[in-house]
Amino acid sequence: MHLLATSGADLDDLEQAVDLAQSPAEIVLLSFSDSDLSALAEAWTASSTELPSLRLASLKRLKHPMSVDLYIDKVVLGARAVVVRCLGGLDYWRYGLERIASACRSRNIVFAALPGDDRADDRLDELSTLPQDATSRLYGYLHEGGVGNAREALRYLATLLGRDTQFAEPVAIGSIVGFVPDCGAVAIDDLCWTEDGRRTALIVFYRASLLAADTAGIAELMRALEREGVAAVAVAVTSLKDPSIVQPLARLIAQRRPAVILNATAFSALRDDGTTVLDVADAPVLQIVQAQSSEEAWASSLRGLSPTDLAMNVVLPELDGRLLARPIAFKGEAAVDDRLQFGAVRYVPQPDRISYVARLAARWAQLRVLPASERRVALILSDYPARGGRRGYAVGLDTSESAAGIARLLAEAGYDLGDAAPAAGDVEALLRGDADEFIVPLADYQHALALLPDDLQRALRDNWGEVEADPAFRDGAFRFPVRRAGKLSILLQPDRGSRADRKSGYHDTTVPPRHAYVALYAYLREVEKIDALIHLGAHGTLEWLPGKALALSRHCWPEAVLGPLPVIYPFIVNNPGEAMQAKRRLSALTLGHLTPPLAQAGLHGPLLELEGLVEEYAEADGLDKRRLRLLEDEIIARAWQSGLAADCGLDRTMSGREAIAQLDAQLCDIKDLAVRDRLHVFGQRPDAAAAGLLTDAITAAAGQAGGTIDRVDVACRIEASAAAEGSALLAALDGRRVAAGPAGAPSRGRLDVLPTGRNLTAIDPRAIPTRTAALVGVRAADEVIRRYLQDHGEYPRSLVLDLWASASLRTGGDDLAQALAYLGVRPRWDLNSNRVTGVDVLPLAMLDRPRIDATLRVSGLFRDLFEAQIALFDLAVQKVASLDEDDADNPLAAARRRGESLARVFGGAPGSYGAVAADLALGMTWKSRSQLGEAYLDGTGYSFGGAHEGLAAAETFRDRVRVADALVHAQDDRERDLLDGEEVADFAGGFAAAAEVLGASPALLHLDTSRPEAPKARSFSEEIARVVRGRLTNPRWISGMLAHGYRGVAEIAQGIDALYAFAATSDTVPEHLFDLAHGALLCDEAVLDGMVARNPAAVAAIVSRFEDALRRQLWVPRRNAVADELAVARARLMQTGRVP
Repeated sequence: MHLLATSGADLDDLEQAVDLAQSPAEIVLLSFSDSDLSALAEAWTASSTELPSLRLASLKRLKHPMSVDLYIDKVVLGARAVVVRCLGGLDYWRYGLERIASACRSRNIVFAALPGDDRADDRLDELSTLPQDATSRLYGYLHEGGVGNAREALRYLATLLGRDTQFAEPVAIGSIVGFVPDCGAVAIDDLCWTEDGRRTALIVFYRASLLAADTAGIAELMRALEREGVAAVAVAVTSLKDPSIVQPLARLIAQRRPAVILNATAFSALRDDGTTVLDVADAPVLQIVQAQSSEEAWASSLRGLSPTDLAMNVVLPELDGRLLARPIAFKGEAAVDDRLQFGAVRYVPQPDRISYVARLAARWAQLRVLPASERRVALILSDYPARGGRRGYAVGLDTSESAAGIARLLAEAGYDLGDAAPAAGDVEALLRGDADEFIVPLADYQHALALLPDDLQRALRDNWGEVEADPAFRDGAFRFPVRRAGKLSILLQPDRGSRADRKSGYHDTTVPPRHAYVALYAYLREVEKIDALIHLGAHGTLEWLPGKALALSRHCWPEAVLGPLPVIYPFIVNNPGEAMQAKRRLSALTLGHLTPPLAQAGLHGPLLELEGLVEEYAEADGLDKRRLRLLEDEIIARAWQSGLAADCGLDRTMSGREAIAQLDAQLCDIKDLAVRDRLHVFGQRPDAAAAGLLTDAITAAAGQAGGTIDRVDVACRIEASAAAEGSALLAALDGRRVAAGPAGAPSRGRLDVLPTGRNLTAIDPRAIPTRTAALVGVRAADEVIRRYLQDHGEYPRSLVLDLWASASLRTGGDDLAQALAYLGVRPRWDLNSNRVTGVDVLPLAMLDRPRIDATLRVSGLFRDLFEAQIALFDLAVQKVASLDEDDADNPLAAARRRGESLARVFGGAPGSYGAVAADLALGMTWKSRSQLGEAYLDGTGYSFGGAHEGLAAAETFRDRVRVADALVHAQDDRERDLLDGEEVADFAGGFAAAAEVLGASPALLHLDTSRPEAPKARSFSEEIARVVRGRLTNPRWISGMLAHGYRGVAEIAQGIDALYAFAATSDTVPEHLFDLAHGALLCDEAVLDGMVARNPAAVAAIVSRFEDALRRQLWVPRRNAVADELAVARARLMQTGRVP
């Protein structure tokens, strides 16, 4: 048996190689911990005359293998003793540890490899040259920490080198101690807790910082809290997972009951039972960040934090339910001590960020002490996608009924809602514009405006002119629709841009919100003095305003508009990417809610009749040849007449039997399509039928994936979700803890996302792609290749994939793994942490096909969240391109030999979102498809990854589109389809229009990975037809939407918008699909009357789409009466008198 070798590359190879410019010394001590290094530097400086010479360095600066080799040659080989303290054990710095151990053994240099935490690693002991008792003593000094122990560690090392130096044993310092500014460490029992009834905040931070006297940020935060009227108490701990701190900290919290906790420790503190020690407080926990980067790096970064800080201080703490606040301190390097050739790194407080955190904490603490009847709450409904009849939009949610349900919930909990809680009809009236006025006087706005940074004030005026020009400003004030009920105000989020360009400005993070937008939020916060804001449903515009992706500054618009307000954000459980955007940019508690129930589409109308004929044909087979032939002719004739034959690619040269088999498969495919039967109502239990459908869908998905789920357990979790959603909302408004829970797609069998009503979390991006995702990715790539071979008879050489953040978080990175599979590459994982550390390149003999050149078009959110994954893919591209393989087998190597750019990851400019092609199409002012294609190219012309990070590369991206054989778009869940919104048309349709501009005609492939064990590739034309027949024109679905009134009709209009966007940007919508949609919606009088009665503005938008499709000849109807029928529908609308 012969094993085929793989070649690999590590992410650490992407780090810049550096020379630390140190000379040798007797002792070399390396650590990831700046606290270790600071304490050692201080200890040596105070006792240098009695100690050997010393070199200190941070392992963070020795990530690149060349950096390690250079440091060994210049420093380590000249030492007499080397100590490495490695956080995470051997696997986190394997190359460095093994190379240093080898070098030390070769020169008889004393070497100790020590763990950086309390987890033993026998492999480190094996690398060490010292006996176990010596390494244990050294570990004790550094683990206990502090300058005193550091001094004794250096003295002990001196004795190991033969010096006659006295040393003391490690001094145990408590694993939990109190901290008082200007005083230092105190016993936790000696901490002073307020007895005057004030709100109390507990701050938790690392003991290592306290022992290194690196507490300036924590001390300043305590003073800032006191200025906000909040009594602050601080404790320092080794780690929240250290068993020795759990009981004393839990006892302290239980006795003192802080109203809010501010936590500065990294990582998750979850125990085996799914709880943390901080849960005892039953209070919100704000995650504050003492960043590993400098303030200058943060200030200049649109991402806000490094990938390391993102994982340690954001993603992993979110698993505990913590809410990201802001960074309060950054690393600052002291002057280099020439004797040590090292400058200690300490935290430098950022006063402005500390002030913001203190104000936010005070607001959350206020909820804890303020009676429900005195709390003022604003409930905000979104105006996305800012088109006719779409106010109050939220993915999968009936916002009118949900808002009314929340109002009832508040009334029952003792909130002041005046005479009566608003009903759903009252909320629908608000959405239609029939409401009271919420008035913001000019003077109040001018006061708020003056508090904004000067650059934001200038941006407002430069983009929108003076206040009086704002369309919401009349008679000396801004005026907004509102439904008031006591201390509850229900409002519509204002347009963030001008009405003529509303949707295109939605994700444009270069344009600030207009005056009215700023005015509403400022007035709510400063004049109305609301205590909390509920944003109902995914998603609004606030979290997409200009600024950093996270770790915001005062110059970021989300903070400038919102200020330090508690935000509770009910969010559909299957949308982790956009939930994280709200969580991290608004410090929002994203409260997961159920997806709508799913049902099989079934068949209706002519398709149901056709299925009957096919079944009759099967029964007649072999019995009556004459009858069989008549049925065959009838079936095929009806298939061509209905357009179904075209949908499934029927060829008139096919035999009758072959054609009918293909039609039967198409009918089954449509019938099995999962469609939303209704919308969800927040906090409301689905009825028995709907709950049964959702239970069936989850149970079936698990079974298809080879797993098993107890159906009774699924039903119980769904049953519990409604009450959990409501109780979690009330708990958040009470300033109490809301348990964390994962986001994901129930339709993929994700039982762990139920019950809903939890604070949504996402996967650690460092683990993407997961091992499971890698397997799915290979299956998905094989299916795309199979389909392309079937259609074209040859392998594709170049593909473009569009990658989205939410899909990657839901699946663990199926799409990225698929892209790597095309290259012939697989991820490499760390065995202990499951982090992705690099890639292995498979040999061609193992791959058994040519490599395929893959290009990624990433969404803006993917770009912001997955910096490391972009670097990983770029690493894979560079590695594959470097191989010595034939051009026919390796198009990337061929491109390298031709001197072409190897940039393969593209997206919008840093800070921008969306591809804009569909936005432009739906504005209906476009002149030609080439205009849409150019818009797509203009919005995607930046490269990312490695040396290409954020570079303008328009021509390079054009080349990638020009040579692409196919675009691949994957849909990983069944709760949504490609006509649920125009986002897929934006990316896939925009790509098609761009390719047409460049003279290319690539295949457009829709990859269904909702069943990860059996991915299915279809053409976009096939998938659109499937959705139009199975959902958009399905009487069952239409009836379900009509049951939801205004919101339901908005969903129907959304589907027509998406269909139009595909037709405008690509040739994927045959005319008979417009015929079907028009017939189902406007030619059925009962349906038309039902829509007009519920949401005439949405019906007007539907009619306008059909009219424009006719005018542009995107739709050439089979019947001459269509124009008259559209006129009848418009006349019906005019009779209502309610069309804008």
